[in-house]
Amino acid sequence: MLTVEQVMASHKANIETLFGLTNKAFEGVEKIVELNLAASKAALSDASSHTQSLLNVKDAQELVALQSSLFQPLAEKTAAYNRHLYDIATGVTAEFSKNVEAQAAEAQQKFMGLVDNAAKNAPAGSEAAVAIMKSSVAAANNAMESVQKAVKQATEVAEANYNAVAATAVNATSKKR
Repeated sequence: MLTVEQVMASHKANIETLFGLTNKAFEGVEKIVELNLAASKAALSDASSHTQSLLNVKDAQELVALQSSLFQPLAEKTAAYNRHLYDIATGVTAEFSKNVEAQAAEAQQKFMGLVDNAAKNAPAGSEAAVAIMKSSVAAANNAMESVQKAVKQATEVAEANYNAVAATAVNATSKKR
């Protein structure tokens, strides 16, 4: 049986977790805002430089060369921006996932404690029902662990694919030069 102190401690821990995750979410938003400000400043600076270069062009050949020289840096900057954005998102997601896994493990332990306590206090002759209940809980726990492993593997595959696509895009634009 849960005591009032245990319930209050649980609520306090849940509130602390909620505020911790909220702070992490805001940190992620702040990083995205900082990234967007830096990217906007860089884009404005690049536009100014490009405009100055355009004003100094003497012939059509020079104009074509100038335009061609812009594609590689633009592709690299776009890839770098996307990489930073991806890193911020995965960092925040990892923090949330770590917290959810910890909460799930704690809840699982508490539930197993309740199951064990119920098994100890079960009336005589209910051993088969208790065994079935324990087996069901163990199967559910195994299923949850399998899902968590599959999600981690899928995330790793998605990250590898993202990195491959980003590298290919940068390489493709560098070959066009």
